[in-house]
This record gives sequence, C-alpha cells and structure tokens, in this order.
Amino acid sequence: MEVATPVGIVLAFGAVLGSYIMEGGNPASMLSVPALILVFVGTLGICVASNKLSDIGGIMKAFLRCILPGKKVDSAATVTELMTYADIARRDGLLALEERAKAVEDPFLKRGLELVIDGTDSEEVAEALEMEIVALQERHKVAAKWFLDAGGFAPTLGIIGTVLGLVHALAGLSDPAGLGKAISSAFIATLWGVMSANLLWLPLANKLKRVSAVEVAHRELVVQGILAIQAGVSPRAVGERLKSHLAPKVREAVGAKEEKAA
Repeated sequence: MEVATPVGIVLAFGAVLGSYIMEGGNPASMLSVPALILVFVGTLGICVASNKLSDIGGIMKAFLRCILPGKKVDSAATVTELMTYADIARRDGLLALEERAKAVEDPFLKRGLELVIDGTDSEEVAEALEMEIVALQERHKVAAKWFLDAGGFAPTLGIIGTVLGLVHALAGLSDPAGLGKAISSAFIATLWGVMSANLLWLPLANKLKRVSAVEVAHRELVVQGILAIQAGVSPRAVGERLKSHLAPKVREAVGAKEEKAA
C-alpha cells in the first residue's frame, strides 16, 4: 500500500515530541527503559496470550503491509481487463478464454475465469467466490483485532507502570529532594502506554480495516464482472456495470484506457 501509514505515524510522534520540546521538556526524559519494556513487551505478551501462535505469522505480514509500499489495487485496469475478456467470450465463446486465463496474475480473477471456463453453474461460481471473500475477511479480522487489542492493553500497562513507580516514589519519602523526579518518572509509563495506543496500535488496526475493505470491494467487482461474462453480457455493458462501483476519478481512468484501446 501507499506510505501514508508510516509517514502519518512519524508525523504524529514528531508532533508530540515537538510540542514537548517547545514547552521546555527534555526528550531524553521520555526514554525510560523500564517503562518501554513494561509497555511494549507487556503489550506483546498479552496479545500473544490472547491469540493463537499460528496467527502471529499472518499478523507480521499484515504489519509489513501497513508500513511498506506494496502492490496497488488497480480497479481501472481490472475493469478494462474484464471488458477484454467479455469481448473475447462474446465473440469466440467462453472456451476461448482458457489460454488467456493461464496468464492472469490475480489468483482470485484466475480462479473465477477457470470456474466459468469449466462450465460451472453461475450460482456455484458466485458461491465459491463469495466464500473466498468471506475467508479473506476473517483472516484480516484476526490481524486487525491484534492491533486493536494492543491499543486497549497498552494504556492499562502504562497505568500499572505508573502505579509501580508511585509505590517506589512514596517509599522514598525520607528523601523529599528526589520525590519530584521519582513521581515524574512514574508517569512516563502512562505516557508511553497512551501514546503507543493512539499513535501506533490503533492507527495500524484502522489501516488494516481500510486495506481489507479496499481488497474486498475489488474482489466483489471481479465477481460481478465474472458473472456478467458468463451471462454473455456485452463488453460495453460489462464496463458500465462495473464502473458504477468505482470512484469518479477511477471511472475517468477506465474511460481513458478505452479511448486509448480504440
């Protein structure tokens, strides 16, 4: 996906750090190793305890999808591609798509074309593809829930760290000079708990939900196109039907590609 998530997270942390410096704070005072261990390692441990070990691999892949650039979903190109298949099927029959299907890169689109080419009933095609979409949504929910849970656990762990720090501070009442510094250090854990939840974990959960919604919408578009091709709908009608699912700018991109092809 685009780099919006890492850029946004850096900006958010930068805003917090910048405002703290502008008020005369020392950034080094925020780097409390015990607080960082409690909040981040503790959050990781609770999330592991709340999920299955087999989920961790998928969650790491989801995390990388959020912070690293990846393959962009090009709905305009998919609509144009489906219109091409509709033209071939209408002119030469569904079996003429067999060779073209072998070169399709999108596994979901490829499976849909193969089902149609094999003569599978339209209802069965729709059911098989919809089941894949549901399975995809369930996988995405697992990863999103992980980061959503982390966003809930981190502030609580921060509060625990603060309570522990205050207990330690109050135990040193015999040294009033160091009491202020001890109390200040105690609240660093709460700071990191709240900050990590709202500037890292919850944004990642929301990004995964958005990524999932985009991919599901794209697959729903593919299903509509596959069923239209199977029904023998004309290429132009297929294009108009699918473009209704697209944003205006994406529709313009499809129109531009049609004009270029013509």
